Parts: sequence; C-alpha cells; structure tokens
Amino acid sequence: MEINNRILLAEDEPKLGQVIQDELNRQGYVTDVAYDGLVAEKLFKEHNYALILLDVNLPYKNGLALCKEFREAKKNIPIIMLTALGEIQDKMDAFNLGADDYIVKPFHFNELFARIKVFLKRTDSANELGEKLSVADLEIDLLEKTVTKANQQINLTAKEFALLTLLARSKGKVISKQEILEKVWGLSFDTGTNTIEVYISFLRNKLDKPFDNKLIHTKPGFGYFLKEL
Repeated sequence: MEINNRILLAEDEPKLGQVIQDELNRQGYVTDVAYDGLVAEKLFKEHNYALILLDVNLPYKNGLALCKEFREAKKNIPIIMLTALGEIQDKMDAFNLGADDYIVKPFHFNELFARIKVFLKRTDSANELGEKLSVADLEIDLLEKTVTKANQQINLTAKEFALLTLLARSKGKVISKQEILEKVWGLSFDTGTNTIEVYISFLRNKLDKPFDNKLIHTKPGFGYFLKEL
C-alpha cells in the first residue's frame, strides 16, 4: 500500500514557512508551501494531501475559511492550525470549523513535528489494520474512516475519530486525560487547557445526544470510558 506523505503548509511568513518546509523535507515528507489563501486553495484541489498546516491570518483568504472548505471537501484529513491567536474563543472557532489541532505561535518545532507524526502514524496504522471496532450499536471502520450508530452515519473530524477510536479500543476501561493527551495529541504534558473536555463534548453531541443509549461516560477524577450501561 502506498503511503501518502504529502503535506500542505499555508503560512504567510516566508522565513517560518521555509524553516518548517526544510525540516519536514528532511524528515521524508513532501511539503508544498502556500504564502496566501488562494494559492493554498489551488494546491489543495490539485494534490492529495495527508495533512494540512494552516496559518489563520493569510492574505486573500484566511485560514478559518480554508479550514471550513477543506473539511467539507475531505472529512478525515488532519488539519492543524498554526496561529498567533491564542484566546480560547479563537481555538473554539477553529475546532468548530473542523480543525483537529491548534498550535499557538511561537511554538517549539519539536512539538509541531511530534503532533504531525502522531496524525500520520495513526492514519498509516489504521490503513494497515483495516479493522472494525464496535460498541453496542456503534461501529467504527478504521480503513474507511467511517462511524455509524444505529445504522446512521456520524461525521467526525480526524481528531474526534482518533479520540473515539482510543476509547473504543479500551473496551470499557477508563482512559485518563494524560493517556488521551499522549495518544491522541502526542503530548507528554498537560497543556492546561480544556481541549479534551471540548472534544468529549463534541463526541457526545454527535454520538449520544441524538440517541437513547449513551455510550460516552465520565468517571470524575479518573477519566473517560466508552461503554453501554
């Protein structure tokens, strides 16, 4: 199976864009750089990307508009926002438009590259396994990246899909916030934000709220688990 290692980087700061591109290329990725939103849009339509890095403040068409557009076109492609806008509302706006991760400038390059590897490794592993996970009437197809509940298709972002898959693999075991941070976000430390709670809320709104049987549960002080009670 051919592995897609092509990344689209939309960044309006040429020096930063060049540094990120050079390092990604050294690590074996093929990286296309767009310095404005219109070029990013054009490249997205021309190539099949494994992952997208988006600055928010792009000329001509901003990163949030592109995020929404890219997510509607490809529901499972990982999208990481790179931006100087660090307020919680900025992050919520990006997540609501389909972003999977949000890194605030200035950032450590090692952190960015670690998160990229987590996304792409997860995609490759799922493709190799080609398996399905099920909990009650919930079914997760790791190859097709689809989720159904009560025979209804549920549309998830790549990050939501990764979080749900982690919970499903645990087979009812409680997963701590730290383990979620490490396995879904690729972080070995608590960022001090409520990102995990936000994503749990996203999943509940999509998987539990419209249905009678609730599968996502919280064990206060310990973490979260997926199980039919």
